[in-house]
Amino acid sequence: MKRHYAVVIGLLLSLMSVYGGGVSLAGESLSGEEIVRRYHGAFFYAGKDLKANVTMRLVDKAGKERTRSLTMLRINAKEGPGQKYYMYFHSPADVRGTAFLVWKHPEKDDDRWLFIPAIKLSTRIAAKDNQSSFVGSDFSYEDISGRDLTADKYKPLKEDALDGRNCYVVESIPKEPSAFSRKVSWIEKSSYLPLKEEYYDVQGDLFKVFTADETKKVGNHLTITRRTMRNVKTGHYTEVVFEAVEYDVGLEDGLFAERTLQRPPQKWIK
Repeated sequence: MKRHYAVVIGLLLSLMSVYGGGVSLAGESLSGEEIVRRYHGAFFYAGKDLKANVTMRLVDKAGKERTRSLTMLRINAKEGPGQKYYMYFHSPADVRGTAFLVWKHPEKDDDRWLFIPAIKLSTRIAAKDNQSSFVGSDFSYEDISGRDLTADKYKPLKEDALDGRNCYVVESIPKEPSAFSRKVSWIEKSSYLPLKEEYYDVQGDLFKVFTADETKKVGNHLTITRRTMRNVKTGHYTEVVFEAVEYDVGLEDGLFAERTLQRPPQKWIK
């Protein structure tokens, strides 16, 4: 009987050691891709739509701060994983009126535009720039609206506790050349929210760390209301705080059009 159990345990461990392997949850075997799919659903797709006031605090190694405030709007496609995002910057004065628009497409490059009021110009952000800094922060454009699920392959590494919260630990490896060579995510088992993520550069060195610093229940959705992205090489970090978060407010698809970059929807950004 002992030998039988040893064989079964050895088989389970070998299955979990390969890409596409899974971990067990109450009899349910979850692959790395399925865990990350649920994470995307909880983190990026909660509700049919979302409105939030957002404060970004950019802090350099010496402790010097810059603060930016904006309104974020997001709507999910009625069918499929498509989404649209709209962000309008209120302050400081040098960025007031800057607007960012994303049309998120499944399994193909997203469309992204940035309106710069100082030169009254809307510019399209090329797909190759998706991992560039989002308006000078430590978050990339891709971090804001999410990375295509099919862009990486996934490996469940282990189960771990982070600040007393049980997590799946999953490694993501880009299928094509990327700004990072791999990412390790601590995904809470109960909520599927990412509590921590480590990004490694092409040399294999840790260069960026994401942390979920505060979570709150908003309606039926557990929401990360304070999050930080820290560049461990430069010492610079960006803290983002979400306030007045509302889900299912009745946003319409027409709000997320190129024309709103220069003519913002006043009803929704006040």
